Amino acid sequence: MAGNLSVSADIAVSGMKVQAERLKVIAQNMANADSISTEAGGEPYRRQVVTFQNYVDKETGGEMVRVDRVVKDMSPFNKKYAPNAPGADAQGYVSLPNVDPLVEIMDMKEAQRAYDANMNMMRTAREMSSNVLDLLE
Repeated sequence: MAGNLSVSADIAVSGMKVQAERLKVIAQNMANADSISTEAGGEPYRRQVVTFQNYVDKETGGEMVRVDRVVKDMSPFNKKYAPNAPGADAQGYVSLPNVDPLVEIMDMKEAQRAYDANMNMMRTAREMSSNVLDLLE
Protein backbone atom coordinates (compact mmCIF):
# COMPACT_ATOMS: atom_id res chain seq x y z
CA MET A 1 0.00 0.00 0.00
CA ALA A 2 2.69 2.50 0.99
CA GLY A 3 4.57 1.67 -2.23
CA ASN A 4 1.59 2.75 -4.35
CA LEU A 5 1.44 6.03 -2.46
CA SER A 6 5.15 6.52 -3.07
CA VAL A 7 4.58 6.10 -6.81
CA SER A 8 1.81 8.70 -6.60
CA ALA A 9 4.25 11.12 -4.99
CA ASP A 10 6.84 10.38 -7.71
CA ILE A 11 4.27 11.13 -10.41
CA ALA A 12 3.43 14.43 -8.71
CA VAL A 13 7.13 15.31 -8.49
CA SER A 14 7.55 14.70 -12.23
CA GLY A 15 4.63 17.09 -12.83
CA MET A 16 6.23 19.71 -10.59
CA LYS A 17 9.53 19.46 -12.46
CA VAL A 18 7.99 20.06 -15.88
CA GLN A 19 5.92 22.98 -14.62
CA ALA A 20 9.04 24.52 -13.05
CA GLU A 21 10.81 24.25 -16.42
CA ARG A 22 7.77 25.77 -18.11
CA LEU A 23 7.86 28.71 -15.67
CA LYS A 24 11.55 29.22 -16.46
CA VAL A 25 10.83 29.43 -20.21
CA ILE A 26 7.91 31.81 -19.60
CA ALA A 27 10.25 34.04 -17.56
CA GLN A 28 12.73 34.05 -20.46
CA ASN A 29 9.94 35.03 -22.85
CA MET A 30 8.82 37.89 -20.60
CA ALA A 31 12.40 39.11 -20.11
CA ASN A 32 12.90 39.28 -23.89
CA ALA A 33 9.48 40.69 -24.83
CA ASP A 34 11.12 43.93 -25.99
CA SER A 35 14.35 42.50 -27.44
CA ILE A 36 14.74 43.54 -31.05
CA SER A 37 17.56 42.83 -33.46
CA THR A 38 20.46 45.24 -33.70
CA GLU A 39 21.25 44.08 -37.25
CA ALA A 40 19.41 45.63 -40.17
CA GLY A 41 16.51 43.36 -41.13
CA GLY A 42 17.47 40.85 -38.42
CA GLU A 43 15.06 38.75 -36.39
CA PRO A 44 14.15 39.70 -32.82
CA TYR A 45 13.74 37.27 -29.94
CA ARG A 46 11.39 34.43 -30.84
CA ARG A 47 8.99 33.12 -28.17
CA GLN A 48 9.70 29.62 -26.86
CA VAL A 49 7.22 26.95 -25.80
CA VAL A 50 7.75 23.81 -23.71
CA THR A 51 6.39 20.48 -24.96
CA PHE A 52 5.81 17.53 -22.63
CA GLN A 53 6.13 13.79 -23.07
CA ASN A 54 4.51 11.00 -21.07
CA TYR A 55 6.55 7.92 -20.24
CA VAL A 56 6.25 4.88 -18.02
CA ASP A 57 8.90 4.60 -15.34
CA LYS A 58 10.25 1.06 -15.65
CA GLU A 59 11.20 0.88 -11.97
CA THR A 60 7.84 1.91 -10.48
CA GLY A 61 5.41 1.38 -13.36
CA GLY A 62 4.08 4.89 -12.83
CA GLU A 63 3.15 7.06 -15.79
CA MET A 64 5.36 10.13 -15.50
CA VAL A 65 5.83 13.30 -17.49
CA ARG A 66 9.00 15.04 -18.64
CA VAL A 67 9.99 17.95 -20.83
CA ASP A 68 10.21 16.68 -24.39
CA ARG A 69 11.78 19.82 -25.82
CA VAL A 70 11.65 23.58 -25.90
CA VAL A 71 10.59 24.76 -29.35
CA LYS A 72 10.43 28.17 -30.98
CA ASP A 73 7.01 29.62 -31.68
CA MET A 74 7.03 30.23 -35.43
CA SER A 75 4.13 32.68 -35.42
CA PRO A 76 4.85 35.86 -37.38
CA PHE A 77 6.51 38.90 -35.87
CA ASN A 78 4.70 42.20 -35.59
CA LYS A 79 6.30 45.11 -37.43
CA LYS A 80 6.73 48.70 -36.34
CA TYR A 81 7.78 51.60 -38.53
CA ALA A 82 11.04 52.93 -37.05
CA PRO A 83 13.41 53.87 -39.90
CA ASN A 84 16.12 55.16 -37.53
CA ALA A 85 16.31 51.98 -35.44
CA PRO A 86 19.46 49.87 -35.98
CA GLY A 87 17.36 46.76 -36.72
CA ALA A 88 15.16 48.41 -39.36
CA ASP A 89 14.84 46.72 -42.74
CA ALA A 90 15.13 48.48 -46.11
CA GLN A 91 11.52 49.75 -45.86
CA GLY A 92 12.14 51.18 -42.34
CA TYR A 93 10.26 48.51 -40.38
CA VAL A 94 11.56 46.77 -37.27
CA SER A 95 10.40 43.25 -36.41
CA LEU A 96 9.12 42.95 -32.84
CA PRO A 97 9.25 39.74 -30.77
CA ASN A 98 6.23 37.45 -31.07
CA VAL A 99 5.84 37.52 -27.27
CA ASP A 100 2.43 38.64 -26.00
CA PRO A 101 2.78 39.46 -22.29
CA LEU A 102 -0.91 38.70 -21.68
CA VAL A 103 -0.50 35.18 -23.13
CA GLU A 104 2.64 34.68 -21.05
CA ILE A 105 0.86 35.76 -17.86
CA MET A 106 -2.00 33.34 -18.57
CA ASP A 107 0.49 30.53 -19.27
CA MET A 108 2.30 31.41 -16.05
CA LYS A 109 -0.93 31.21 -14.02
CA GLU A 110 -1.77 27.85 -15.60
CA ALA A 111 1.71 26.47 -14.88
CA GLN A 112 1.56 27.78 -11.31
CA ARG A 113 -1.81 26.13 -10.70
CA ALA A 114 -0.60 22.83 -12.16
CA TYR A 115 2.53 23.03 -9.97
CA ASP A 116 0.39 23.71 -6.88
CA ALA A 117 -1.96 20.82 -7.71
CA ASN A 118 0.99 18.45 -8.01
CA MET A 119 2.42 19.79 -4.74
CA ASN A 120 -0.89 19.11 -2.97
CA MET A 121 -0.99 15.61 -4.45
CA MET A 122 2.53 14.93 -3.18
CA ARG A 123 1.66 16.19 0.31
CA THR A 124 -1.47 14.06 0.40
CA ALA A 125 0.43 10.94 -0.69
CA ARG A 126 3.08 11.54 1.98
CA GLU A 127 0.45 12.11 4.68
CA MET A 128 -1.36 8.93 3.68
CA SER A 129 1.91 6.98 3.73
CA SER A 130 2.64 8.34 7.19
CA ASN A 131 -0.85 7.37 8.38
CA VAL A 132 -0.39 3.82 7.04
CA LEU A 133 2.91 3.52 8.93
CA ASP A 134 1.25 4.83 12.10
CA LEU A 135 -1.46 2.18 11.77
CA LEU A 136 1.13 -0.57 11.35
CA GLU A 137 2.91 0.33 14.61
